[in-house]
Amino acid sequence: MRILLIGDTVGKPGRQIVIRALAGLRIRERIDFVVVNAENVAGGSGITPAIYHELISAGVDCITMGDHIYRRPEVFSILQTEARIVRPANYPPPAPGAELAVHTAADGTRVGVFSLLGRVFMHPVDCPFRAADRVLKRFPHDIRVILLDFHAEATSDMQVMGRHLDGRVSAVLGTHTHVPTADEQILPGGTAFQCDVGMTGPCESILGRRIDRVLETTLTFRPTHFEVASGDVRIHGTLVDVDPASGRATAIRRLVVQQPEADQLAMRARRRDTDCPAERGKL
Repeated sequence: MRILLIGDTVGKPGRQIVIRALAGLRIRERIDFVVVNAENVAGGSGITPAIYHELISAGVDCITMGDHIYRRPEVFSILQTEARIVRPANYPPPAPGAELAVHTAADGTRVGVFSLLGRVFMHPVDCPFRAADRVLKRFPHDIRVILLDFHAEATSDMQVMGRHLDGRVSAVLGTHTHVPTADEQILPGGTAFQCDVGMTGPCESILGRRIDRVLETTLTFRPTHFEVASGDVRIHGTLVDVDPASGRATAIRRLVVQQPEADQLAMRARRRDTDCPAERGKL
């Protein structure tokens, strides 16, 4: 089976390209399960119920978040009622939201998803390594395929987590830095690993924000509003092939989709629906 994690999706440009391209992408790449990190999807910070439902309707199977999860107060309603969104599992127990999710992929495989925050250069949180051990014990025994979105700043933190969970999960994929790394690999125990899958949104930017605004504040210390940029919108993500019987990864590959390609993918999905209406919803 094949899983796709789409990295930090920033603002309206990021979510629009995901919504536009995803159906065609699932067809072309034969994707069975899609996870999107959506902690920056509402104006660059947080998520709203409307955007959550928009992403799920577009074909996203599960949504992970990060340190901006509670930036929008309206998020609490979906965290309490929706099963396809998880909070970082190393937040304290009273924090709103589920710390793991299990859903059925297009090929029938049940897939477990959870997320954690790193500690190096991040706000204080509970130990992610102990949290990982605890959460893995909570998954049903028949769940072989498990994905961790590790939302962390330091590559050292990410690499330690990959080694800590090698052979116990199918993939440890990083988010948060918005910069894709070229270290995708299968670890000795069969866990797919990458420090950061990258950002989905406007790449003519500084981490998704307008270059002029970030430069002005950095060089002068005058505060500005870091508005979401708009140029060169791309999807960055990572594809992982997994043996559903063992849960071990067999391949990992970085994915980049630029706007013209996203438009072509949207056309491909429309043609599929027109040529074979019975296949709708089976992507």
